[in-house]
Amino acid sequence: MRTVPLGPTGRQVPNVVLGLMRIQQLDDDAVRELVRTGRDAGIDFVDHADVYGDDLHGCERRFAEAMQLTPSERERLTIQSKAGIVREGPYFDFSYEHLVESVEGSLTALGTDYLDVLLLHRPDALVEPDEVARAFDELESSGKVRSFGVSNHTPGQIELLKRSVRQPIVANQLQLSITHAPIVAQGVAANMAGEDQSLTLDGGGILDYCRLHDITVQAWSPFQAGFFTGVFLGSDDYPELNAVIDRLAAKYDVPPIAIAVAWITRHPAGMQVVLGTTTPERVAGAAQGSDLPLTRAEWYELFRAAGYRVP
Repeated sequence: MRTVPLGPTGRQVPNVVLGLMRIQQLDDDAVRELVRTGRDAGIDFVDHADVYGDDLHGCERRFAEAMQLTPSERERLTIQSKAGIVREGPYFDFSYEHLVESVEGSLTALGTDYLDVLLLHRPDALVEPDEVARAFDELESSGKVRSFGVSNHTPGQIELLKRSVRQPIVANQLQLSITHAPIVAQGVAANMAGEDQSLTLDGGGILDYCRLHDITVQAWSPFQAGFFTGVFLGSDDYPELNAVIDRLAAKYDVPPIAIAVAWITRHPAGMQVVLGTTTPERVAGAAQGSDLPLTRAEWYELFRAAGYRVP
């Protein structure tokens, strides 16, 4: 398992992450097998959020109940969670009170004294950076959170936070797959007249911005065709792409899912791929893409086969 820097912290973390947003209905043995499969492949980084599960902190609680981590086992895991979404309204809340309360709830549910990483879960249009800074300062000084990041934030939104927040933003979790790659495609098609792919959206340049500011990009939904529109692997909607994936999978003697992961991990930004599967076999297969050496030609061939324009 290849490792990448976690922002500017000096910590090395695996470039594949085990996302646990769907585990609430799994029994103890299934949760343990899923985590054990990840650990055997070198994945010792797990991703949670307070809103994952049927009830608040549901998946965090299910993880703790199943794993029953000893203090030494806890130390060997990197546990990341997210806060800021309020499903029943007001939908987003980055207030001091909500962030602190959410972290307290996550710590209780997870049965741990600290989070390795806390992400702000999607942008809050009503964000007050001073409130976020106050929450981050308290959570850091109390030892309850060691590092902080964001998800789905634009360069401007991060800059706004940084006017008040003194801690480094170590990660930005962004949707990215071969078929959902606007953060890559915008740069490739820059200044191409008449191409939708060249449009600069959401502040533009977020991938380059993260590289320039030592922010680790975490790619979520790495197998989704679009915004929750289904998986592209094996889909009849992507025959050309899957033909290329299958050919490369045969060449490298890996399952197709590894090629989908490798397309992301091959990028020099040093990104992490956040898996969302609850199937141990898919976790093991995806992990094989961690350090798979796709050539430049193969990377761009996959990009074109997904429907993106390469001049």
